[in-house]
Amino acid sequence: MGVLGSFYEAFLIVFISISELYQLQSNTNKMAQFQEVMRQQLESSMHTELEKLLSTAKGAKAEVSKKDFEGFRNLFHRFLQVKGPSVEWAKINRPPEDSIQPFDKIKAKGLPDNIADSLNKLVVVKLNGGLGTSMGCKGPKSLISVRNENTFLDLTVQQIEHLNKTYNADVPLVLMNSFNTDEDTKKILQKYTHHGVKIHTFNQSRYPRINKESLLPVAKDMAMTGENADVWYPPGHGDIYASFYNSGLLEQLIAEGKEYIFVSNIDNLGATVDLYILNHLVSQPNGKRCEFIMEVTDKTRADVKGGTLIQYDGKLRLLEIAQVPKAHVDEFKSVTKFKIFNTNNLWISLSAIKRLQEQNAMDMEIIVNPKTINGGLNVIQLETAVGAAIKCFDNALGINVPRSRFLPVKTTSDLLLVMSNLYSLEAGSLTMSERREFPTTPHVKLGSSFTKVQEYLTRFESIPDMLELDHLTVSGDVTFGKQVSLKGTVIIIANHGDRIDIPAGSMLENKIVSGNLRILDH
Repeated sequence: MGVLGSFYEAFLIVFISISELYQLQSNTNKMAQFQEVMRQQLESSMHTELEKLLSTAKGAKAEVSKKDFEGFRNLFHRFLQVKGPSVEWAKINRPPEDSIQPFDKIKAKGLPDNIADSLNKLVVVKLNGGLGTSMGCKGPKSLISVRNENTFLDLTVQQIEHLNKTYNADVPLVLMNSFNTDEDTKKILQKYTHHGVKIHTFNQSRYPRINKESLLPVAKDMAMTGENADVWYPPGHGDIYASFYNSGLLEQLIAEGKEYIFVSNIDNLGATVDLYILNHLVSQPNGKRCEFIMEVTDKTRADVKGGTLIQYDGKLRLLEIAQVPKAHVDEFKSVTKFKIFNTNNLWISLSAIKRLQEQNAMDMEIIVNPKTINGGLNVIQLETAVGAAIKCFDNALGINVPRSRFLPVKTTSDLLLVMSNLYSLEAGSLTMSERREFPTTPHVKLGSSFTKVQEYLTRFESIPDMLELDHLTVSGDVTFGKQVSLKGTVIIIANHGDRIDIPAGSMLENKIVSGNLRILDH
């Protein structure tokens, strides 16, 4: 009986375990069914709200908004499907050696005599959707003066005009505007009529911000002013593929014989057309045509948050910090494991964009960007990044370029560098001065008194000589007289209530200046 009893007991345990397993499976299935019903309900509610919004649109704008909302519905559908992190950390590998080529190797090939033929296949696209608000300016960021009264847009037009004149080529400029920048940009474009550069524009989509709790649009109608001023957003630069295609401009440029676009942020002053990279693109044999090149550069401590290239599921892929599981963020920021980052200078095949758009095969990870609007309402906006599509293109390649091709102006600290004698300006292009003895740019950190461009400009009677500067930190109420020279490491700190006026003609080398120093006119 003892043996039978033990057997019966064991049988009961197994039976109960199987029952629990079935119960668990049943609960899991019920949960999955519940989640699916919820998803369908949310999509149905979103569809209803979008239709209501569209019914308030008028004229030609109604058709544009309809196309925009098709893209938004697709993005929202994918957002509801996503479960957990978009990458499995264990599956991440370093890219194969030949998938990221050093720029010197590309340059060593030299240039053919007919490089003008290659230029005639190229279109320059600048991402021009951003406002200058972070630097205290109204209107498009591209209209901020950065050097000798030249704006970002002036410099871009000068660069392409010089290229077209030098090689007797016809490289057009395309600006991807947003609803925030389009009107102001178009007014300014009239001044470039006689500059020898064809300029086209198209608009990014306009998507509705979503209430974080209800996951429904905050907008009540299609208006963009008054209560609706904060309820729309341009959905990140990954939107370039769909909006470029929908605008009809992609098709038009292909018909004109254009084959590649060079895409970059308009505030990256290092992103000029590189003839060696262009030649590499167009000289590939037909079967191995490279459809996408991402310019990367070596990571420094200042770039730890920048996206990097990895090998994943046999494809080259962009990994952004937002996709990294929390437990691995420090590893992602490491300069030893991930040595390069994306400059967002990209060379992309026009025919490949057309193919992927028509096959609905453009797959980019969704970035969920939380915001607070209308005095405290929590919303989210769904965005994508242009470089994330690299995995969709055939024979994609990274090129490790010199740091000089990454010169973004995001703050007045960056602005001080590009306005200084560290750089010389020729035909719209900034190059590091030959009188600078080392190739790295100084680390500049200006305090909150310098954040807004107008205030920043009043604090410098003239831009200091920075040829021998390594590091500059300025905090508090500080002004600079004319012809100041800064060398080595300079730290200037005016405590609250104090003010420091650096006298005209001063030379500060490896100095810490603090306290109170007033220079008064008499």
